[in-house]
Amino acid sequence: MNEVEIYFNAEKNESLLFILVGFIACSISLYYFLKLRLPFYSGIGYAFTTIALIQVTVGISVYVRSPKDIVRVKNVLQNNTNGLQTEEIPRMNRVMKNFVLYRWIEIAFIFIGILLIFAMKEASVWSGVGLGLMVQSGFMLLLDHFAESRGKIYLEYLEQIIK
Repeated sequence: MNEVEIYFNAEKNESLLFILVGFIACSISLYYFLKLRLPFYSGIGYAFTTIALIQVTVGISVYVRSPKDIVRVKNVLQNNTNGLQTEEIPRMNRVMKNFVLYRWIEIAFIFIGILLIFAMKEASVWSGVGLGLMVQSGFMLLLDHFAESRGKIYLEYLEQIIK
């Protein structure tokens, strides 16, 4: 298996984890909303559900797109390596820049979560939102770290080809 397949198959596999975690978070939220019905747990549910929708959407998008990306990039490698400079490398540079943005957003959500937890004197909806934001954003930060590391290796591979 070559580097292109390794990269996109790893992206596809991680997307399944995103989808799974999103569904688990939604299931936990449903339990909190329907069974516990306490403000703190409802707050967790709101944060879990909101970020889970992002996880599931992104996960499905990457899962569906990855096999097409393998074919597309392999085609460029076989037929038109100039396409690496005009298409794939610029695309990956945008992806890598987006990871920086995502990292700061996720860190901001973790920080907001911490502030909400400590600003509330008792278990309230807002302290629950804070905990939910911390948990979900922390998970997203971790997975995006792995994706960014893979992207860096893949981009370096592409840049070596054109040298």
